[in-house]
Amino acid sequence: MKFLAITLIVHRPDPMTGVQKTTQDRFREVLDNALLAEELGFDGFGVGERHERPFISSSPAVVLSHLAALTRRIRLFTAVTTLSLLDPVRAYEDYATLDHLSEGRLELIIGKGNGTAQRELFHVTPEDQWDRNAESYEVFRQIWRQDKVTAVTRFRPPLKDAEVWPRPYQQPVRVWHGSATSKESVDLAARHGDPLFSANVTHPIEPYAELIRHYRERWEFYGHDPAKIAVGAGTAGLLVTRTSQEAIEAYRPIFESTLAFQRQFGLPVVFETVEDFVERSSALIGSPQQIIEKVHRYHEHLGHTVLHLHADANGLSEAQHRASLQLFQSEVAPVLRRDIPDPPFAWGPVLPVTEEEPAHA
Repeated sequence: MKFLAITLIVHRPDPMTGVQKTTQDRFREVLDNALLAEELGFDGFGVGERHERPFISSSPAVVLSHLAALTRRIRLFTAVTTLSLLDPVRAYEDYATLDHLSEGRLELIIGKGNGTAQRELFHVTPEDQWDRNAESYEVFRQIWRQDKVTAVTRFRPPLKDAEVWPRPYQQPVRVWHGSATSKESVDLAARHGDPLFSANVTHPIEPYAELIRHYRERWEFYGHDPAKIAVGAGTAGLLVTRTSQEAIEAYRPIFESTLAFQRQFGLPVVFETVEDFVERSSALIGSPQQIIEKVHRYHEHLGHTVLHLHADANGLSEAQHRASLQLFQSEVAPVLRRDIPDPPFAWGPVLPVTEEEPAHA
């Protein structure tokens, strides 16, 4: 199993202190967390894309390019690239450039994105967002694979024998499809034989398990080898301590602050108590053994081989956050790496096949 640390770069007051960092300090925190993730041995670091409050993750390509210069080993993920909002030609230019700068450490998770405010900002409607996402991906995919591209499009000017530069480093970049509840994303991933990343953060496990079952069915419908399926899944929170009691009591005020925030802004409340949240959500809060057992339970339903964890402290102190990540990597990750297989492809750049070098994907 592989492990990613992911941030959506939420920019709001700390759940515990009420203090809101400056924008610059929040970005600095993201950079520090990425360096910590590489130091501790995480396999990837992801940066989300949102174009509305309370996020400041509107330019993941820029953030990841800076991280490419600061890091050496860790793979760099988008989480997610909102192709329903973007011109696929411009998105390709940004990410192909980043892929060269990172020497092939880039992986994309794409999705149509969430939120009314960002749809309105880009004049995207609920009725056309899925068609935009699919069209943008088809064009993006074609540009990455072909030197000259011809495409008849609805949502941007058509292309005829178009050349887009720079040409890619990875051939092609690996693209995961991020999905919370949508069968449209699942079908697009299965059609192209691409891996799926389940959000797995808001609800109990069943709706996500159902979506992944649908993905596996569509994968086989399109004629792909079931052995080549790769699924990733998110988590709703992280706090690893020596005992479950210590973890729950440390997390309780954070949960209650978040619950108050949800109610204040009319957001749906799924879990009413921290005990229910720990038991029925995907949050990994408890002792190392409890975390191991919970990931195994989820794996039985999802079959995932990649897991993402929160890169941000989310109300924990810096010392608590670092200690939790260290304990996860020292006592949880080694067991899960041993027990759960890796994805069915090499964890590295996707490069052309040569006689001396086996295929990476």
